[in-house]
Amino acid sequence: MGVLNVTPDSFSDGGVWAGTEGALARGLALVADGADLVDVGGESTRPGATRIGATEEQERILPVIGELAGRGVVVSVDTLHAATARAAVAAGAAILNDVSGGTSDPEMLPAAAELGVPIILQHSRGEPATMVDLATYGEDLVGEVIAELVERVDDAVAAGVREEAIILDPGLGFAKEGGQNWQVLAALNRFTALGFPVLVGASRKRFLKEVVPGGLDGDPLERDHATAAVSALAAAAGAWGVRVHEARASRDAVRVAAA
Repeated sequence: MGVLNVTPDSFSDGGVWAGTEGALARGLALVADGADLVDVGGESTRPGATRIGATEEQERILPVIGELAGRGVVVSVDTLHAATARAAVAAGAAILNDVSGGTSDPEMLPAAAELGVPIILQHSRGEPATMVDLATYGEDLVGEVIAELVERVDDAVAAGVREEAIILDPGLGFAKEGGQNWQVLAALNRFTALGFPVLVGASRKRFLKEVVPGGLDGDPLERDHATAAVSALAAAAGAWGVRVHEARASRDAVRVAAA
């Protein structure tokens, strides 16, 4: 899954692909580099990010989704807004990606059920502005994350979402501090054992720069090799997919892991 942020404030590439023409070119480049689908987002969900409304979000992403889908690209929409989910599917999006796991907008899960498209339910806590304060877990961090994801699944099914339409994401970097993310990665088999496809999103995130040259001062764009390493680990653990900003390195890493 290639990441296409049509935002001015994303942590890695904010403002770079803000125009429709540039975003379209970037989306097609991701596919050329090996992405099987492109995840289009118009609202930053990095820790501390300021929320925007559905109307502004749609103005950013709908033209891009329409152009990509019109060229045969499989598109997922990264949104917390049910209204945007509906509009995005109408524009050609095939998958919903809700980093709140359906908790941010009470209409999201009913919308997913009505639309009948797959939905990615990610583990998180709170909102982008508050998640950094909600990273406290007990002795079994992974068990808590799994339990909360299972709650999201139960809520989705209760809203009418088919189980076979659910994809899970353990939410690396969301309500988790550095070392906690490594605990989750080391236990990916516990997530895949739940019986749902699992998406892993480690690309360029803060916990990676804690173990690569440059440390906390490193440029996010310099973490693509570290991202590819995580992609290989995820593939070896049976993940359904990896969400990455740079597709080629992870494509090669996944192929090697699967050889």
